[in-house]
Amino acid sequence: MQNKGLVKLFAILFGLVSIYQLSFTFKANSLDEDAIVYAKGDVEKERQYLDSIANEKVYSLGIADYTYNEVKENAMNLGLDLKGGVSVILQVSVKDILKGLANYSKDPVFNKALDDASELQKNSQNTYLEDFFVAFDKIKGDTKLASPEIFANRTLSEEITFDMSDDQVRPIIERKIDESIVSAFEVLRKRIDEFGVTSPSIQRLGNSGRILVELPGVKDKERALKLLQSTAQLEFWEAYKGENFIGFLNQANELLKEIEAESDETTTEEVAEESQDSEDDKIADLLGDDPDSLDIESNPIGKLIRGFGYQGGPIVAQFAIKDKDQVLEYLNMPQVRALIPAEMRDVKFLFGKPEKDSEIVDLYALVGNRDNIPPLSGAVVTDARQEFGPTNKPVVSMQMNAKGAKIWEEMTGKAFNQGSQIAIVLDNVVYSAPGVTTGAISGGNSQISGDFTLNEATDLANVLRAGKLPASADIIQGEVVGPSLGQEAIDSGKISFLIALSLVLLWMIFYYGKAGLFADIAMIFNILLIFGVLSGLGAVLTLPGIAGIVLTIGMSVDANVLIFERIREELAKGKGQKESIQDGFSNALSSILDANITTGLTALILFIFGTGPIKGFATTLLIGIATSLFTAIFITRLIIDWYIGRKGNLDFATGLTKNLFRNINIDFLKKHKTAYIVSSIAIVISLGSLFTNGLDQGVDFVGGRTYQVRFDQPVSSSEITSLLSSPEVFGSADAKTFGNANQLKITTKFKVEETGTEVDEELRKTLYTALQPHLDGISYEEFISDDENKTHGLMKYYKVSPTIADDIKKASFWAILGSLIVVFLYILFRFKRWQFSLGAVAAVFHDVLIVLGVFSLTYKFMPFTMEIDQAFIAAILTVIGYSLNDTVVVFDRIREFFNEHTNWHFDKVINTSLSSTLSRTLNTSLTTLVVLLAIFIFGGDSIRGFMFALIVGVIVGTYSSLFIATPIMYDSVKKGDAKESLKNKVKEEMEEAKA
Repeated sequence: MQNKGLVKLFAILFGLVSIYQLSFTFKANSLDEDAIVYAKGDVEKERQYLDSIANEKVYSLGIADYTYNEVKENAMNLGLDLKGGVSVILQVSVKDILKGLANYSKDPVFNKALDDASELQKNSQNTYLEDFFVAFDKIKGDTKLASPEIFANRTLSEEITFDMSDDQVRPIIERKIDESIVSAFEVLRKRIDEFGVTSPSIQRLGNSGRILVELPGVKDKERALKLLQSTAQLEFWEAYKGENFIGFLNQANELLKEIEAESDETTTEEVAEESQDSEDDKIADLLGDDPDSLDIESNPIGKLIRGFGYQGGPIVAQFAIKDKDQVLEYLNMPQVRALIPAEMRDVKFLFGKPEKDSEIVDLYALVGNRDNIPPLSGAVVTDARQEFGPTNKPVVSMQMNAKGAKIWEEMTGKAFNQGSQIAIVLDNVVYSAPGVTTGAISGGNSQISGDFTLNEATDLANVLRAGKLPASADIIQGEVVGPSLGQEAIDSGKISFLIALSLVLLWMIFYYGKAGLFADIAMIFNILLIFGVLSGLGAVLTLPGIAGIVLTIGMSVDANVLIFERIREELAKGKGQKESIQDGFSNALSSILDANITTGLTALILFIFGTGPIKGFATTLLIGIATSLFTAIFITRLIIDWYIGRKGNLDFATGLTKNLFRNINIDFLKKHKTAYIVSSIAIVISLGSLFTNGLDQGVDFVGGRTYQVRFDQPVSSSEITSLLSSPEVFGSADAKTFGNANQLKITTKFKVEETGTEVDEELRKTLYTALQPHLDGISYEEFISDDENKTHGLMKYYKVSPTIADDIKKASFWAILGSLIVVFLYILFRFKRWQFSLGAVAAVFHDVLIVLGVFSLTYKFMPFTMEIDQAFIAAILTVIGYSLNDTVVVFDRIREFFNEHTNWHFDKVINTSLSSTLSRTLNTSLTTLVVLLAIFIFGGDSIRGFMFALIVGVIVGTYSSLFIATPIMYDSVKKGDAKESLKNKVKEEMEEAKA
């Protein structure tokens, strides 16, 4: 081998860099353990401890010192499934942005186009904006985008004029939408930075308005989710005096009585004549205190009132929290609002923030306007911070810009002179409505109080400082994993990793003797490089990622097997040891590169289309392929050359394996018709099952919510399914045993279209209430807690909206189709004949159909989940890569034998090629299967279905490379002269390559 010195230098440098990168991970883990020991289970105390050392020097390498923050930044990042945490995809509402750009236009064409675009989105791969333009063009008539009622308004007057065509307006709107999404991205990034999560990840997903946020290790998950979705729409409104609306409530109550009476087809009640009663009499009438008043059941508003505000204050009345929506529905009815005096007709009714543990909420009446635009908004806030008020309760202090300060001074001056209040409104909730007692407030300083907790005040200050989202951001896909589940995944991952590694190392020594030991040394170095590169790149290690590394170990054996088998062939020809090693490495190189490139291409497609853990799997697979090539081709060679240089002798076999698979001569082509029949029967059965039984599609593909719940005792999945499917709970649900008999995976589509955190909380409470008889008396807080030592309760939560589920399904289809096309083209490029591409792709189609058929036939009775989700698509793509790996090695040998044995008949070339590679095929397949079985048995419940798909794929892929791919290639060359033409063509290509 040439340039041995350079290879040694690179190996030493790569090894040292990997050790350097991994040292940060070991140090970070040590410091985190110290914090856990110090805190003794107190999460807040643990956080304070880590905050206290955040900027202290905690790690020294002699030449440099590092703070805790720097150590964590350089440490390997663990994914949610290993560390617990939150992962969400947020959909920034482009519809809301368009409404804002159009100044909330009432134009019917514009609003219908928005609604039509929403409908188109259900079955479209376009962005919302593209569908909006399509919908608008269909119905616009004479209306233009540049209409003064749409985008040619005051806000956009400098960029859009009424004489512009739609084609001129579109790029401007596209740019504005993009700016808004970028703004949302930056707002979210600032909020996350302020939240103080270690190693957060935030990335924009194409031009769809979707933003992926991953917060591994976050302790308070509910707080994090609220922070991400909060629009923080801060507004300042003038408030009416509450008593001004007592008469209106009385009139509204009487009108509603009439409406109810008419709807019940009863005699219309006589409308009460207006009188000059005192406020006390009006209140008495409204509440029904008068013995002669109507029965409370016909007192629509009066029966809901729980109290009134103080004289001169901004509170109109008090209601139960549960009645809020009903009250607003009454008050916003057109016929009811018509009762309000003309000068107050634009009044804005809002509820306040209820006090802690209170069931009562205050109703406010604010001075509104026709455009529903507040006199002052949160856009003027330049700084915000959490402080403590005079009563030692958390408050938020704000500083406004010059424009805001001027308006604030005018508003406070007016409130002082009129003795009225200014309502501080956040996301349509009145947090406080203070009066002004010291005159106009200058300078732009203000303060928000409202019975905040410390976390609420801190988060609000952070949100205001970071800025508000330009539009609502709904969680369309979310995953919440508890830390105890993550620790279990780490433990199972370690066990499967060590068992698989041990089996592979022992097998290589058993089969190849000392040469196998040298390959093992290179393999261990390979593992060091994989983890070092992962850490250096800042990649996230996930449980599928660990599976990818272990699978890489199994597949990396393939390169060494190819080399060693070629060396054994050269030795069998009577060549000397050094010459055999030289020729063995040279002859195996083409097959190794082709096999790894095809696998790498499928992994690359998986990386492009995958998200979260699946992207982690693809990342480790790609890194593993690269490092495996380096260690197998160079490091193994370096060690073997060193040993041979010291007069060592290598047989590349042991006494038991020396003649194993030697002198095999199987007539594979003679059996290919039988193989066609067997495969055809298997495919027909698979297709029949797919059309009748179908597949167990997970929420990734159909949408819904999944809860992983663990109980103290074994439970019946059918009993829980029946319980949760009752109309009083979810109406429809499915519970499956997940792993042990005391753990269930519960899936429901109940309220799947609703994405707010309030709905998520409502469903969790509903789930807890329904399961309470089986939960051994634990409280709701314990059920959803993030305790690292949690043994039962809600362990994991996953949500996918129907919109993104449809996108995932389509992306998966294109990923598989794309991989087949890419591989077809690559094999066509390498072998220059379409027959090779046809054989390889036909074998892959065969393998995919069989794997799908096995899942369809067995998912109903297998003791582990076999849902079709993104992980399954990853498995299918891996099967494609593996099958092609096998097939390409055989094709490469066929091409080689065409060149070497020009006088052989075509049939003999095919059969001898297959027979000569059989040792490598079976060796690699068995090694890979041993690895997969180790992960399947010891790797944890969450990836068992994933591993099962790979196991089936490896078995079927090995079969298809021998009995499907090559025979189809052979049969596609129909005539003898065509076969000779193929042989001559390959021979010319080989000669050109050598030249």
